Amino acid sequence: MLAALACTVTLALGGTAAASSRSRQAGAGPVMVVGYSSESALRRAVAQSGSRVVRRIRALHVAVLRTPPAAARVLDGLPGIRYSEQPVLRRQLVDPALAPAPVIGGAYEWQYGAAREYLVPASVLHAASAITIAVIDTGADVSAPDLAAKAPTTWSVRNNSSDVTDYYGHGTFVSSLAAGSTTNGEGVAGFGGDAKLLAVQASAPDGTFTDVDESAAIVYAVDHGAKIINMSFGGPMSSPAEQSAIAYAAAHGVLLVAAAGNSGQSGNQPSYPAALLQPLGSNGVGGIGLAVAASNLSGARASFSNYGSYISLAAPGENVFGALSSSADPNYWPRQSLPGSVTGIYGYGSGTSYSSPEVAGAAALVWAANPGLRATDVAGMLKQSASGHGGWNENTGYGILDAAAAVASAQGTSVAVPTVSLGGTRSGLRVSLTWSSPGAISYRLLVTRDSGSPQIVVGSTTATTTSYKLDEGHSYSFTVTATDTSGLTVASTPYTITLPYSAVKLDLRTSPAKSRQIRLSSLFAPESKGVARAGRRLVLESFDGHAWHRFAAASTGKTGVATWTLRLRRGSYRIRSSYAGADDLAPATSRAVTLRVP
Repeated sequence: MLAALACTVTLALGGTAAASSRSRQAGAGPVMVVGYSSESALRRAVAQSGSRVVRRIRALHVAVLRTPPAAARVLDGLPGIRYSEQPVLRRQLVDPALAPAPVIGGAYEWQYGAAREYLVPASVLHAASAITIAVIDTGADVSAPDLAAKAPTTWSVRNNSSDVTDYYGHGTFVSSLAAGSTTNGEGVAGFGGDAKLLAVQASAPDGTFTDVDESAAIVYAVDHGAKIINMSFGGPMSSPAEQSAIAYAAAHGVLLVAAAGNSGQSGNQPSYPAALLQPLGSNGVGGIGLAVAASNLSGARASFSNYGSYISLAAPGENVFGALSSSADPNYWPRQSLPGSVTGIYGYGSGTSYSSPEVAGAAALVWAANPGLRATDVAGMLKQSASGHGGWNENTGYGILDAAAAVASAQGTSVAVPTVSLGGTRSGLRVSLTWSSPGAISYRLLVTRDSGSPQIVVGSTTATTTSYKLDEGHSYSFTVTATDTSGLTVASTPYTITLPYSAVKLDLRTSPAKSRQIRLSSLFAPESKGVARAGRRLVLESFDGHAWHRFAAASTGKTGVATWTLRLRRGSYRIRSSYAGADDLAPATSRAVTLRVP
């Protein structure tokens, strides 16, 4: 049963909520959250209870009242008051085990490649400019290069101003993942292409906020054109105010995306609002939004990530790379130098907080690819196109986000995977190789000889040509791998060269000449047709009882015959002819003949 209390929301970063944070706590001071049926009912309740309205969300018929202690208990019984509640405080806790650390051996922003964002057509990335993603969070550092390039719209529901300075840091990181610029040549690339960013600050400087703040932010985002709302926060209970705000957004065709929670190793208690979007017991089916779990570099559920029947899908969330707020505590948000960065501040972070905005950004691309889709259609395509290929499990839902496949599904096409072209030209025993791949920043050339293991010919290089020496009688298979800026590595189709030996037969014959002269002739007869017979160098060899020794050579004529006239001393001789072989011809030896010179 959902708790009928207002909620202070915990950001779903790398932490797990402690038991004390899950329990109901009295709000500081006589503040009550009420749901009312009409403006006149609210006025009567205020007058009868001696309360004062300190905040109101008119679209949801929700108000915050400062009420005399004695009157707070009677609000529920007043006509037209649907409920009255006290706030519940939830504070963010960060797990030290999830300290940011670079991804060894991978691209800084490895998550971009893992979700196949690089395969989304440029036209779709540009078309996303028609979509607005609202990030409800701790604010945003709008001077961060990846956010500044988007000229985001900002609003704080806490102080009713456009100042959303992010002293806590969480919102800046989340915003950079959802909608950071992909075209400014600086820092990270957000998952939403050219989508617009609406940064709605709902928290106090310490990162906490209530369900009233959340609800006010949702209504503001909906009323100001957001098509997608990202909510990287949560807690173990919901409230009528939160439920009303979620329903309000859904009724206006907005897609809601929320972090599934980080208590996978500490009770795995369902997190709200995620469990409102993908209901408990649904096993990923239906729902009015998406609850996103976190995956790691290997594609498995991150150990801290929640799991269960309300998980829609997963996205990279362990040691992901994002933009940091210049106003946040650097001790809490360690900086990571980024080669090529000029002005940005960046770092690593872990949590379902960071998986959720990746899905929100991908949703903008799906909608851009097919603007006629409904919010539930977009959610369905993201789930069905994930790595599970339509199968669901409690750890990662329908699998890991595949942005390219989701966009292709929206377009009714297939994913166009980049290719590497590799070709060559052989001259004798040397082959010249040439390769290319659009968007590649480095290549590697490998060769397999006969049936051996692949060997590196050229390591990481930007070169696109080389030459290689071959040996006759062997086969070679060359492959080039190309790596792009996102860390994606693709391989070419093998380029194969075979230098087979064509068999050759040699026939040595003798005929007498004058005095002690002997005429020898050797016929060069290749088995394959079309092989030139002329110009083949044949050698005569004699056997001394222990070994064969060369003693004469001659080239064949047009008919393939080489001749020798020899003057020999008296004695007995064993003689044969031999051919050393060529690029495409096997070595050969004739039968030996015996000569007796009187």
